[in-house]
Amino acid sequence: MQDASAPNPSTTSPSTGLILSGGGARAAYQVGVLAALAQLRRDAGVATATNPFPIICGTSAGAINAATLASHADDFDSAVDGLVYLWQNIHVDQVYAADSFGVIRTGARWMTMMSLGWALTRWRRSHPKSLLNNEPLGDLLRQWVRLERLGEMLEAGHLSALAISGSSYTSGQHVTFFQTGHEVKPWLRSQRLAVRTELTIGHLLASSAIPFIFPAQLLDLDGQAEWFGDGSMRQSAPISPAVHLGAERVLVIGAGRMSEPPGRRVPLAEGHPSMAQIAGHALSSIFLDALAVDVERLQRVNNTLSLLPPEVRSKTPLRPIDVLVIAPSRRIDDLAAEHQGSLPAPIRALLRGVGATGQGQGASGSALTSYLLFEPSFTNELINLGMSDTLARRDDVQRFFGWPSATPTTDPAAMRRRRGGFAESGI
Repeated sequence: MQDASAPNPSTTSPSTGLILSGGGARAAYQVGVLAALAQLRRDAGVATATNPFPIICGTSAGAINAATLASHADDFDSAVDGLVYLWQNIHVDQVYAADSFGVIRTGARWMTMMSLGWALTRWRRSHPKSLLNNEPLGDLLRQWVRLERLGEMLEAGHLSALAISGSSYTSGQHVTFFQTGHEVKPWLRSQRLAVRTELTIGHLLASSAIPFIFPAQLLDLDGQAEWFGDGSMRQSAPISPAVHLGAERVLVIGAGRMSEPPGRRVPLAEGHPSMAQIAGHALSSIFLDALAVDVERLQRVNNTLSLLPPEVRSKTPLRPIDVLVIAPSRRIDDLAAEHQGSLPAPIRALLRGVGATGQGQGASGSALTSYLLFEPSFTNELINLGMSDTLARRDDVQRFFGWPSATPTTDPAAMRRRRGGFAESGI
């Protein structure tokens, strides 16, 4: 796919990269996939303390999951257990201000600005930054994600690299910030670049700043301060960072279906689509389309390389990258519609103002709602879906990792541990 100039630590098996895409509350699906992978690995009799993903790349909400895994790379199962605990118990007020006062301060002012425009701006000098205030998320991340352990994980060899992506509103560049335990030359491509740095909570907040919904974050880029937003924006090659960092195979966990059945899914609704429908469509384009296209591109390159004679293949900088994609088997929009009523009343009112109405099959604007539905009823269903989708791909997973398919001689039940992971420490 991309050139493989990055050095790769020697391992007994191909270096595996993990790609965690964005999608707000949809990222709970990733945790279900990871939990099932951990279970399959235990069933295969593989040592559970080792980290199966030396290269971890995350974007948007996937960056938060990625940073958590990387910070606890010395105990993968415990890290996954901790993520399951977090996503099973999360509530919207831990991510953004969901009370009436908080909604009035941000969302109501933002919508008023959209309707009254320059007159209100001149009168009140009001410049709302986003639809919602995500200060609670910053508090949660500072409590939860132990990035101070990252250097230790890299130095001890539990991890090779962590990469977090963001999009600069200032320069228009898509930037991959990465931290490694070995020397990697930063790469530069059209409108996207890589920067080696010490990753912080600020990088996570920037990467997960969904456009319009959460405010931009200031980050340092080569000594200059720039405003950054969600890393899924302008991310034309989501798999590229893992390859540049030395991955020889990649597991991609999506936050939405990679393709839709042909034809119109539902009858044409009456009237013009609402702002919520349009916003949900735009966000789905940002979060889902580039990943699907990049997977197709990688598969085409792999197929082309397989047709070349060995002597010709050795002269090209491209190399085949084994890829396994696990993505939701159900439309997450439909799942969100079933749980829209679990949102706090002020948020439901705010969403109704842009056309996200109803609950169940007839709900409108559920795609937009799906990115904001940080409530256990929804996230637990996503976790269960991720687990069932992964277990249904048991043979593909075993083949990808090279795990034995036979039942291990050691009783798997004796190897399992179901606990709160690092959450037990009170974090």
